[in-house]
Amino acid sequence: MESIAAPRQSRWQTGNDRSTLGHMTDTGRTARAGLPERPSLDGLEEKWASRWQEEGTYAFDRSKERADVYAIDTPPPTVSGELHMGHVFSYTHTDTIARFQRMRGKTVFYPMGWDDNGLPTERRVQNVYGVYCDPSLPYDPQWQAPATPPKPAVAVSRRNFVELCNVLTVEDEKVFEALWRRLGLSVDWAMTYTTIGAKSQAVSQRAFLDNLARGEAYTSEAPTLWDVGFRTAVAQAEIEDRERPGAYHRLRFHGPDGPVEIDTTRPELLPACVALVTAPGHPLVGKTVRTPFFDVEVPVYAHQLADPDKGTGIAMVCTFGDLTDVIWWRDLQLETRVVLGRDGRFLPDRPAGVSEASYRDFAGLTVNAARREIVRILTETGDLLGEPRPIQHPVKFYERGDSPLEIVTSRQWFIRNGGRDQGLREELLQRGRDLRWIPEHMRHRYDHWVGGLTGDWLISRQRFFGVPVPVWYRLDNAGEPDYDKLLIPDVSSLPVDPSSQCPPGFDESQRDVPGGFAADPDVMDTWATSSLTPQIVGGWGTDEDLFKRVFPMDLRPQGQEIIRTWLFYSVVRSHLEHGTLPWSTTVQSGWILDPDRKKMSKSKGNVVTPLDLLAQSGSDAVRYWAANGRPGADLAFDPAQIKVGRRLATKLLNASKFALGLGAAEALRQPVTVELDKAMLTRLATVVTAATEAFDAYDHTTALTTTEAFFWTFCDDYIELVKDRAYATGPEGDSARAALAAGLSVLLRLFAPFLPYATEEIWSWWRYGSVHRATWPTTYELTRVAPEGDAALLDLAGDALRQVRRAKSDRKLSMKAEVPLAEALGPAALLERLALVEPDLRAAGRIGKLDMLPDRTPELVIACAF
Repeated sequence: MESIAAPRQSRWQTGNDRSTLGHMTDTGRTARAGLPERPSLDGLEEKWASRWQEEGTYAFDRSKERADVYAIDTPPPTVSGELHMGHVFSYTHTDTIARFQRMRGKTVFYPMGWDDNGLPTERRVQNVYGVYCDPSLPYDPQWQAPATPPKPAVAVSRRNFVELCNVLTVEDEKVFEALWRRLGLSVDWAMTYTTIGAKSQAVSQRAFLDNLARGEAYTSEAPTLWDVGFRTAVAQAEIEDRERPGAYHRLRFHGPDGPVEIDTTRPELLPACVALVTAPGHPLVGKTVRTPFFDVEVPVYAHQLADPDKGTGIAMVCTFGDLTDVIWWRDLQLETRVVLGRDGRFLPDRPAGVSEASYRDFAGLTVNAARREIVRILTETGDLLGEPRPIQHPVKFYERGDSPLEIVTSRQWFIRNGGRDQGLREELLQRGRDLRWIPEHMRHRYDHWVGGLTGDWLISRQRFFGVPVPVWYRLDNAGEPDYDKLLIPDVSSLPVDPSSQCPPGFDESQRDVPGGFAADPDVMDTWATSSLTPQIVGGWGTDEDLFKRVFPMDLRPQGQEIIRTWLFYSVVRSHLEHGTLPWSTTVQSGWILDPDRKKMSKSKGNVVTPLDLLAQSGSDAVRYWAANGRPGADLAFDPAQIKVGRRLATKLLNASKFALGLGAAEALRQPVTVELDKAMLTRLATVVTAATEAFDAYDHTTALTTTEAFFWTFCDDYIELVKDRAYATGPEGDSARAALAAGLSVLLRLFAPFLPYATEEIWSWWRYGSVHRATWPTTYELTRVAPEGDAALLDLAGDALRQVRRAKSDRKLSMKAEVPLAEALGPAALLERLALVEPDLRAAGRIGKLDMLPDRTPELVIACAF
């Protein structure tokens, strides 16, 4: 006699979901006849994606009232690039929620948009077609892009350039949509939009005009962060710090009582110096000094931001070197000396107070060239003290730019966002507290951003492909625009393009002439339109019946990196326009990491594109990998995990075929009378509860892992234990088949949000309609079939069977080998419960005789004799 003691390792986890079995009453005996000979995942995407579209499986039912609607503000991906695994990751998460809510009885409003305006699209068009925009050129209706991009790039009119942008984005959108369909997103493809489309433009311009009418939008000539590469202003939210090498230069100014030393990293801005600042109480405060070389007299002021422990304790204020210069300039009401132009070069004309002779050699220089020149000059004059001291310091960049940002004075449009209005800031902070955050800690990023705002939202951009600012200006008799006399279009005429259309009461002959009008030349930042996606897709201003059914929406899924932009700006627009949040819940996704745990990014060259993976492994397998990432948590890209997902989907196909092949569907109305069958269904009821609670908490990962853990117990333990009995006729065989049918029905619906193709395929073998339109499983439907089952009995039986199999494996015997005698040792109460499953255990283990021997052993031990 050999004895092995197997530890009681439970392979199940608590989970929860709901289901109804009533759909299964008319399946009859046709289920087995329709079973495939060899179930396969291959080709399911093509089969079911087209079927779903033809049958309107995911169509939104707009007849439902708001209480019956679940509305999702889906992120519109930027189409001027390529979808990557990060997109697959986060969009799969949203799709699982959409599918769950649909099965819960909601009509799901799940549109898809394409973010196609702005700088990324322009850059892509420039690269693809070899062109650049020159707005001074006239429109050429006959112009066509050459087959091969010319070098150097050729100039085209703004209208020709915009037409190219539109052509390219349409082609990109087709590629994106095809990939999303293959992934199985349950989007209603009848509800798509683009952020540059006429509808989006009209909504964006209408919201802007409303902001303007309420005093929330305004234009101002002010220092602005400027990207010299893109030649456009950028907003505070689009800035990122990058570590760059620099150097401190100690300069000697000439004071009334002797030399005054200051440290600066930007000596080239010396001709733009307008003051020195120091901490209050410094003896220089109130005096004046003269700048080296340029010999300009500048005052010395006290300011609380001056750090007496930094450098020499005295700082040079230039217009403008950084954002602190802007603060000092505003607070101290300093004069302005501008030296840098929008192209990043020194202006040709000297600033006020600077002599022509001293400035002449700087005109037209780049920043770096001007820095080298001033260092050379000050070294010769002796006003550069010592050698420059190298440092590494954070430098501000536009997030899409390649050059450090400069600050130039320009006229721009702003929307109030609490940066200068403490009352509005508190209201927006309260909106953040009212919003449900998944995970909760992400709200701190919102609070930190809103609390640290230093200015209003700059929305204008000096670009071409975007939503035009819908404003014209009256020109005075000298032909100068009067910015206090705005010409506004009627809302009914939106969208408008002021560069090609005239304001009410004017004609084209009055454009750009004294006494006539001039169009605002700018477009709005892409976020100024994207911040209105709930209004755009909801039909605000055009379909009020739809709008009342979907707004405010239920869910905003998005990336955590755009909390300060897309999420915050959307909250601002909804708060100002509607006095409410745009949605009740936001779910933030984590990052996708490469196998070395580094964030995937194009710049690092470690991005994985999904198309090949979807073709090779199948969409369900890729979705399985994605769904294993929790909201807000990072997930490493792991091809092995995708293989696990494919094995799971394949096992689901095969196990389902096996159960249905036994006649499970035909036995559905039979009573479940055997204790092991009751135990399985009772355990499954706890899985339903846990999975439902997880989905309600937006924890799709727990819903998946709970269901998956039970499924393997179902396959490895329960099916193996009951399959001999399930082949038999009579009440006990009917009980097994009925339990198999009930379990399979529930499991398919629990897996449906994650494995939509495999579950739909299996559902079609024995059921009418789509599993994705079936009811989410409930505990009631299981307890009704199998009341008062002992869930732990399934674990006990599975533990015993594993011990028997281990004994065979240790002897290198087939699992079909007979066991003439086995002994079960353990507490008497445990053995009494084991006796309830003895017939199934003996059949599954091929045990001739099973003796129950009460023992002091605390756990069950099965000893086998061969």
